[in-house]
Amino acid sequence: EHFKLYAGYVNNTNTLNQKVEELTKAGKSGTPEYGELKRRYGFEYCGMVLHEYYFDNMTPGGVAVDQNSKLYKKVCECFGDWTTFETDFKNVGKMRGIGWAILFQDPTTKKLSNHFVADHEIGNIPGYKPILVMDVWEHAYIGDYKATERGKYIDSFFQNICWKTAGSRVTE
Repeated sequence: EHFKLYAGYVNNTNTLNQKVEELTKAGKSGTPEYGELKRRYGFEYCGMVLHEYYFDNMTPGGVAVDQNSKLYKKVCECFGDWTTFETDFKNVGKMRGIGWAILFQDPTTKKLSNHFVADHEIGNIPGYKPILVMDVWEHAYIGDYKATERGKYIDSFFQNICWKTAGSRVTE
């Protein structure tokens, strides 16, 4: 079901691109129809891309974090220790509302920080690089857990993280 939802974002993104191109070629880029389509870009594109990060940073059974990796060292540098990072990330994921918990890297300072992104597009920081992405919309867990059991889903998510993939996203 989750992949079907993702396919919807891909299809909608492609449709938006096609319709915007058609309106542009027809000289209608200043119209309300064009404006409304452009406003949808953030939601559809971010929904598509965040799902790609999410699916990519998971693998059945997970891959443990290498304590000699640049990710582990950067997390400890920025959060003090791994446990503090993990607790903070999980608590961001448990925040009320729909959206995403994302460990971002600031491209300027290279520091890591956890953020809650509402919907798909509200709270993304321009230029920040997603390192670890967790979907906390109900559709991500309601099939396996009760609506009130987001914490159990988050614990399961952590058991299936491919830390090697997340680590490959970190720059020094």
